[in-house]
Amino acid sequence: MHSGETRAGHQTHSWWQVMCLTGVDYFSTLGYQPGSAALAAGAVSPLATLVLVALTLFGALPVYSRVAQESPHGEGSVSMLERLLSFWPGELLVLALLGFLATDFIITITLSAADASAHLIENPFFSRVLAGQQVPVTLVLVLLLGAVFLRGFREAIGIAVVLVAVYLALNAVVIGRSLLDLFSSPVYFQNWKQALFVQHGSALALVGVSLLVFPKLALGPSGFETGVAVMPQVRGNLGNDARLPVGRVRDPQRLLTSAALIMSVFLVSSSLITTFLIAPTAFWPQTLITRTVNAADLSSDAARVNVGLDDQNSPQQTYTLKLPAGARGTFQVNANASKLRCWGGVLKTLR
Repeated sequence: MHSGETRAGHQTHSWWQVMCLTGVDYFSTLGYQPGSAALAAGAVSPLATLVLVALTLFGALPVYSRVAQESPHGEGSVSMLERLLSFWPGELLVLALLGFLATDFIITITLSAADASAHLIENPFFSRVLAGQQVPVTLVLVLLLGAVFLRGFREAIGIAVVLVAVYLALNAVVIGRSLLDLFSSPVYFQNWKQALFVQHGSALALVGVSLLVFPKLALGPSGFETGVAVMPQVRGNLGNDARLPVGRVRDPQRLLTSAALIMSVFLVSSSLITTFLIAPTAFWPQTLITRTVNAADLSSDAARVNVGLDDQNSPQQTYTLKLPAGARGTFQVNANASKLRCWGGVLKTLR
């Protein structure tokens, strides 16, 4: 068997090229994970991200490496579970797991495409043309992705290598420049440390909060599991036994380890930057809020409205707006005006 082809004539690729195919899904999480972590965990975000990285490197990576060893032809953990059960229970379990995997695949694709469409629409070069078109743009991106894979894995991997190389290079430039700013001024770390202990009091409380908010960061490792699914695309060594191709076991393990290490570095560094250098209010959305106020309270100068600043459904930061007697119309609440002493110019509008 030639090192570049399987017996069926299917062309295979180097492990680092296949890693880029996995990275289109896995590395794309960097587009929203740092901001999601900052919203979910606040100042604890870097610590919660460290928990996520530890789980990836010492939990998910060893498990998937073992799966790669046990299923060198890409069957994955599903076939391993099937071998442990008798015929009908095994078949039913496989069907249920395949349904779950298909659902996860669709959710991941649509979530990534929706996030990409949000970036396009909010881009100042495209905002006027694409304003209000998030659903059509998302559908077009999903169709383009499907068209690439219909052409074949060779074309998909070629495109993935270019996209991942450019994407990681741009992220490295932004993060590297931001880290220079971060380490050049110790005041950032001092303010962060003060905010942590003011909010949570002790190191033990910080550990507990980090573990509690960790599930909200669970999208961080999304896509890592595809490293096992693409194993048949990895090139084996010349003279490998088809039943146990050593190269196809070793190289996917390199793929998984490299992807996990790259992503861990980017996750931790981006979490530090979003927490230290970006004002919390920058993550708060502009929201139009409608409230009904009692006329008697309004007339007696006793009308108060609680405005959720960070999240309207389950806000962690609120601002109590006092309405002037007899007031009518629209009021704007600037984040600078709140007792939170946050910076930024995010406006909350109340009718």
